[in-house]
Amino acid sequence: MNDSFRPPYGEGDGTLQAVGGLSGLQTLVETFYRLMAETPEYRPLFDMHPKNLSLTIEKLVAFLSGWMGGERLFSQKFGPISLPQAHAHLIITEKEKAMWLNCMEAALIELGYQEDLRAYLLTKLEFPAERIHQVSAARHGHSD
Repeated sequence: MNDSFRPPYGEGDGTLQAVGGLSGLQTLVETFYRLMAETPEYRPLFDMHPKNLSLTIEKLVAFLSGWMGGERLFSQKFGPISLPQAHAHLIITEKEKAMWLNCMEAALIELGYQEDLRAYLLTKLEFPAERIHQVSAARHGHSD
């Protein structure tokens, strides 16, 4: 498809196309977890994950594919998902939520995505991140 005819972010698979399709999304998620592992300020998030990240990476790619308007790979491979429930065992305060979003922003910047796409994605990712935070606060009784 010619770049000039790409749908805008949030329309059809426009967001997925903007990150480079599934291969671009795979690179984004791998970069995200690499930065999480290598950057001291994000390392507490990394330590919440299993030692072998293969399934974690596969699940995030699968989720984001559908979330970005592409094929709903997560439900095809893993069944239905509730992000807040999937993360309910973790304590996610405002600090962890901010770390997650900041790490994603760092990955987007490292990969050279345009500022308008970065701003769009981070604004949209704020919603599920906040829902995860809210469920964690309700379940674990923490306040920020």
